Amino acid sequence: MRRRSAPVVLALSALLAACGTRLPDAAFVAQGDASSANPSAESAPGEGTATASSGPTASGAPAPAASGVLASVPPGTGVAGPGGARNTASDVGVTATTITLGTISSRSNAFDPSAFVGPQYGAEAFVDDINRRGGIAGRTVRLVACDDHGDGGRNQECVHQLIDRTKVFALVSNAVFSYAGASYVQAHGVPDVGSQPIDTSYDRYSHLWDIYGEAYPRNGTVGYNGKLEGGTEVYQFFKAHFPKVPRKAGVVYYNQADSQRYGDNLIRGLQAEGYTVAAKEINFALPDYDSAVLDMKAQGVEYVYDALDSGGNQNLCASMDANGLSDQLTAKVTTTQSWTESVRTDYGDSPKCRNVIWATGNTRSYEDTQNPGVASFRAAMARRHTDGPSQLSEWALEGWAGAQWLADAMASCGALLTRHCTEAYMGRPVLYDGHGLLTQRSFRKYPHRTHYPTCINVAQWQDTAQGGQGGWVTRVPDMQRNCVDAQEILYTP
Repeated sequence: MRRRSAPVVLALSALLAACGTRLPDAAFVAQGDASSANPSAESAPGEGTATASSGPTASGAPAPAASGVLASVPPGTGVAGPGGARNTASDVGVTATTITLGTISSRSNAFDPSAFVGPQYGAEAFVDDINRRGGIAGRTVRLVACDDHGDGGRNQECVHQLIDRTKVFALVSNAVFSYAGASYVQAHGVPDVGSQPIDTSYDRYSHLWDIYGEAYPRNGTVGYNGKLEGGTEVYQFFKAHFPKVPRKAGVVYYNQADSQRYGDNLIRGLQAEGYTVAAKEINFALPDYDSAVLDMKAQGVEYVYDALDSGGNQNLCASMDANGLSDQLTAKVTTTQSWTESVRTDYGDSPKCRNVIWATGNTRSYEDTQNPGVASFRAAMARRHTDGPSQLSEWALEGWAGAQWLADAMASCGALLTRHCTEAYMGRPVLYDGHGLLTQRSFRKYPHRTHYPTCINVAQWQDTAQGGQGGWVTRVPDMQRNCVDAQEILYTP
């Protein structure tokens, strides 16, 4: 997978643009992954801002095993499975009957309280669900959450609290604004699995395994000698999906260094795929959206991309509706981080714009409940009452998938659960798809190449969906086969 890192100002909506999964050449064949085991939660205040989640919930008897989930035994038996070896305290954070994990989010921050908490919701739901099904190889999972408030110093405090005092086995599904404690995680050999790569830490350290998979060396240097890759698969999708639509795109960004840098990455990618680009800079302190919108309308722009925060996007959409750009637009293209249920309320004043919002990403849509994995996710979120508009999102589903990836890795170890065994599973040269929830990915290392086969999922918001209630409509038959040979452009993060 290659992705484009987004600027700091995008903390309010989309800190990174998750593009397609980068696959080995000619690798569009699904490969079997190990069966999943599953992870729970009762809130209890911990030291600082941490909360703990442990043990089966009071939501009733264990549900039948879902497709792709390991058969399990009652927690507390100390047995890895029927006829299996007896569990022991085999590593830090592991006893014969329990596994303690940690997760860090920038839940409270100066930007937006909903921006970074989605993966935590998904991970907590997964832990609850797996404990209802018997835990992992007979061990109950305990998940301890820490809120770093979007502050680097507090992030270090969370890392020390979870590693030094709570003694977690691993971290899972982190979503942090500034991962200042990443070097400490690396130095102590703590696996960090299924997390969101918001800053460059996951492109640098070998014990950090993000949700997208990485081909970078992760030897202490960011990416390839300080450079990352951005793919052009999104731009290829739209020109193939709408072959008769002129390739004219607008890119809107702030007069702020990180926003400008991300806007420049968008422009370079679009131009590489043959688009004519109208670049529009917005004064962050005194924004004038109308002028930018009117000029894009005059230039016949068909697609709009942006490097704005959530408030800026809402203002941009309002101006697009008011000035008629939404009427001529083919798509306002956004990323996984804006693939949320809150779109229905965030764009309540600009319904025309809302209905041309398209989202792209690497995960099955949380609306696709005909899929057993998505159905399990939605049911678990409902049991926790975290399935409302402010919590339900693709990031929450990715938090679930990240916890599932870690659970699969831990389950592969059986009774002798160790960090070494877990990371051996993560680093194997086998494509992983989260039991169908994710496009295929791995951490197999590759040198930089100019083209890679890449797959993405695509959805569009439609007010007419779900019997008029509104929702995301998937626009590709099968994300595992919605693949292109994307150009890969190096950039400095």
